[in-house]
Amino acid sequence: MSEQGTTTGTELGERQAPTPLKKPLIGVRRAVNSLVWAVGLTLAMIISTGLAQWLVWLGVVLVLTTVAVAACLVGSAWNRAGAAALASFSGFALTLFAGPALYEVYMKTFGDPVPAVVTEVGERRSGRDTDLFCSLRELTGARRAYEVSQMQNCFGQAEVGDRVVIRQDPLGLLEPRLPDSADQEGTTDLTVGISAGLALLTAGTVFYGGQRRRNG
Repeated sequence: MSEQGTTTGTELGERQAPTPLKKPLIGVRRAVNSLVWAVGLTLAMIISTGLAQWLVWLGVVLVLTTVAVAACLVGSAWNRAGAAALASFSGFALTLFAGPALYEVYMKTFGDPVPAVVTEVGERRSGRDTDLFCSLRELTGARRAYEVSQMQNCFGQAEVGDRVVIRQDPLGLLEPRLPDSADQEGTTDLTVGISAGLALLTAGTVFYGGQRRRNG
């Protein structure tokens, strides 16, 4: 009986030995889950704001949706109100900087240089806001005419009659971009740097909320 009792106790101990491993496994799964959500939501915000440079209405809808999902996930599902507020703030700020950063980097890197002349520079009122616009005409090729806004770098640095080299989207999806003026040097690097910082803050906040979640 003694031997049987010892054997039975040993076998029982062997069956119970793996139990302490469950907690680390839960921690690993939670970390992976939090990381997936953090990276996925941040990338979705960046892609949405990049899409807004092409289709404004669709990009805006997706931006608001991704920010709302981040707020609901962290604030409601994970019950971390403070992290949800910070993720929403940083995510919304990210969408304001990431779109122009993507546009500028893309056009400066892949845009086709085309000589053009400025035919008109003016202001257009939209409600209480006043927006600048620049009218351009190509000097070569099809001699197409364009009207660009501040999104395409029309900030009054060009005057009527100025000859400039614009950057055209090789895919034909985005409006051409006016070149930077002398006082705009380094603004693209600054915009990219701010966007990168906000992306890290957003992803880090979502990850923290997932790791410290009170539910799930």
